[in-house]
This record gives sequence, structure tokens and C-alpha cells, in this order.
Amino acid sequence: MTRDAKDFTPALGKAWLTPLYDLAIALLTRESTWRRALARQINPVPGDNILDVGCGTGSLALMLKDQQPGAIITGLDPDPEVLARAARKADGLGLDINLVAGFLEEKTFPKGTRFTKVTSSLVLHQVPVAEKERILRLARGLLAPGGLLHVADYGLQRTALMRTGFRIVQSLDGYENTTPNARGILPGLMNKAGFSNIEEMLVVATPTGSISLYRAARD
Repeated sequence: MTRDAKDFTPALGKAWLTPLYDLAIALLTRESTWRRALARQINPVPGDNILDVGCGTGSLALMLKDQQPGAIITGLDPDPEVLARAARKADGLGLDINLVAGFLEEKTFPKGTRFTKVTSSLVLHQVPVAEKERILRLARGLLAPGGLLHVADYGLQRTALMRTGFRIVQSLDGYENTTPNARGILPGLMNKAGFSNIEEMLVVATPTGSISLYRAARD
């Protein structure tokens, strides 16, 4: 399938909100809590080759590089505006990360490319179920045997309070794509994509619903 350059959901659902993305995520998702927990979970080590799918403005990719300078960190995103912001942040911090413009597709990386870890945060809830499945399947294909997938995203909304808060996200990103996440679809999709040892490692309650941290392995 050929994708148009604008065939993606902007960072906050609307392109005009992109300049507010970092501030909104910080205020509405308890970002410092879940993102730091995700970085600890990923635990980059020297020699790691890590892909951040839907890297946005580069917050996680830069955190991982700062945490482990000996790891190779690649951020992938189809939105040129957020990638430009990521590049400026990297320059300001003096951190060297790879930034790739595009979607996660079979042709995105040279044949035979393998990563030790693939991560994605706040991406899967924005896309249709078929796209969630495709992303997870391709992520597994890019992992070396024994590699790990780390996902932070809105998962099962277990309480009425979390379901109510999640409506803020749904109003921005659309109910059709986000509702399956709220019903807890992600672990099943990871299993369908061929991952094993699928675990929900942490659930973080936020003003916009609960964010789950998942880990899964490629055998």
C-alpha cells in the first residue's frame, strides 16, 4: 500500500495542536512517571540497537540515549514537524540519535536490519485495529531473536474514573480507533503478531485514563 505523506494522525489529533504536544503530554499524562518507568523497563545497554516507532518529538529516544550513550537509538515518525522538533532537542542536548521520516513498513529499513529492542509510546491507540496489527507484526519482524518489544499506551480502562478521563483522548483521536485499546485489546494483538511472554508491567493512572506498560518477546 502506498501511503501519502499526510496519511497519519498528528501528535494531538490535530496538526494545529502540534506545538502544544510536549506541554499537553506532560500535563495530561503524568509523562515523567510513565516515560521514566518505560526507559527503566527498556534498560538500554552498550551495543543495543533500539527503534522507537512513532518517536514524536524525541522525548523517549533522547532519554534512552542519555541513559546509555553506548546504545544506537533510532526514532521513526511520519510527521516532519515533530521530527524537526526532535532534531532541535537533540542538538540542544548534544545527543546523537538517528531520526527517520516515514511509516513502519517493510521497505523503511534495509533488508536484514535487526533491532535488539523496539518501543512505541502513545501510538497504537491512534490507529485502526488493522494498523495496530500491522505495526506489531512488522515490529516483531525487525527484532532479532530474543529481542524485546516495549509499549506504553492507553490500555484497558479498568475504572469508571479512568474511562471518563480517557474520553479526552477519544475526543481528539477518535472513538473508533481508541475504543479497542480501552477494552484491553493490545495483549491479544501482540499474541496474534507472534510475540511471547507478554506482560503488563505497570499501570499508571492519569487525568486522561490509565497508561499501561507492556513487554513482549520475540523467541
